[in-house]
Amino acid sequence: MTAKISYSDVEVGTELPAQTFPVTRATLVQYAGASGDFNPIHWNERFAKEVGLPDVIAHGMFTMAEAIRVVTDWTGDPGAVVEYGVRFTKPVVVPNDDQGAVIEVAGKVAAKLDDNTVRVDLTATSAGQKVLGMSRAVVRLA
Repeated sequence: MTAKISYSDVEVGTELPAQTFPVTRATLVQYAGASGDFNPIHWNERFAKEVGLPDVIAHGMFTMAEAIRVVTDWTGDPGAVVEYGVRFTKPVVVPNDDQGAVIEVAGKVAAKLDDNTVRVDLTATSAGQKVLGMSRAVVRLA
């Protein structure tokens, strides 16, 4: 696959379509099964509170994966991501109710680089708080 977005059609400041990602306790259990990360802070409310968390929290890598979906959906090719990194700033708290939590992600082209690549800066928030900092991806476009 190759990216569906052309390097020549993108400018610094181009905004990617923002997305929201719901997260429930069931989502976390499914992710734990797929990733093998069964840390009780991700599914056991009592344990999470005993270690000082406000409630069960989403896996950091899950949050990171949801955020990059904004980029991969935009390019149409997950293989277009050349580099990706974040800093975890706040946890995504997932209450035990029918709504759970929501991760909101927006992205913007921050720089045009060499070899048809661009740097995309992402902003990820949940419950009005920034949950990822320095969230950046380098993407190779068509």
